[in-house]
Amino acid sequence: MQSRILNIDKPCGVTSHDVVALARKRFRLRAIGHTGTLDPAASGVLLLCLGRATKFARFFEALDKTYWTVLELGACTDTQDATGQVTRMCTVPPIQREQIERVLERFRGSIQQVPPMYSAVKYQGQRLYKLARQGHVIRREPRQVYIRRLELLDIQGPRLTLSVTCSKGTYIRTLCEDIGLALGYGAHMTTLQRCRIGSFSLAQAGSLACLNSQVDTHSRESMRGLSPLSYALTFLPSLMLTSSQYQAIRTGQGRALPMILSSVHAQHLTSPSYRLCLPHDQTIAVMHRQGPERWKLYRLENEEDYDACDE
Repeated sequence: MQSRILNIDKPCGVTSHDVVALARKRFRLRAIGHTGTLDPAASGVLLLCLGRATKFARFFEALDKTYWTVLELGACTDTQDATGQVTRMCTVPPIQREQIERVLERFRGSIQQVPPMYSAVKYQGQRLYKLARQGHVIRREPRQVYIRRLELLDIQGPRLTLSVTCSKGTYIRTLCEDIGLALGYGAHMTTLQRCRIGSFSLAQAGSLACLNSQVDTHSRESMRGLSPLSYALTFLPSLMLTSSQYQAIRTGQGRALPMILSSVHAQHLTSPSYRLCLPHDQTIAVMHRQGPERWKLYRLENEEDYDACDE
């Protein structure tokens, strides 16, 4: 068990760090990390990189995420969710779906979002949420995020249920509050569930109880939601290797990347990352763009080994 990806359904009331700590204990691995935290009050898909798969975390962090969320109109809180103190309240009359849809349209596509004070964003070396707990409010610059899909699923009085597919770095709490303010009533998020990260869905996830029950090598290897790294990386576009390119990668020769790049037209390399494969689709390595003319090679070896070399 040296290089795996684990899809876990994190329950409410448990921190992402708690799940990582439990996985370290059960898999007897120190190198375990997640690819995007979930707040303690949120539930759903949490991807863990086990062992040397932690070196590939960046590729999973960049995947779009899909959420199911409920926002409640008429009350804003200092945390933008139900755990905070109410900072604004108003009465909400019945709202027509057409009115809501018009506002939602403004939040689809590329938008600017100001990170919340209660977030892990750093300011002068300190996490914003620590400063917020001390009563400080720091000016935050807006960031660009992308809302690929925003769908109104249900209306129950002042509560709106939404499905959101978005880019890395999107704060759903902030999105809920901003939608409420655009409607004229303010809002806060009451429920959040992450349904999907890329192709990793909630339906495929293992449970925390199952993780807690893994006590032997066989049961750990067969756990629901556990994937070999080479299989988990199949969402990346692929480039097929020749036998000489393959041998250069396997032997760690510095000429591997120049050989690969010389065989591909530069204008065809439009993706930031490619998995390098054998004819039967086995992933041997990942090639990642570091700059206009610079790539980095991340090598897999029998699912167990990892190497990175600059070219």
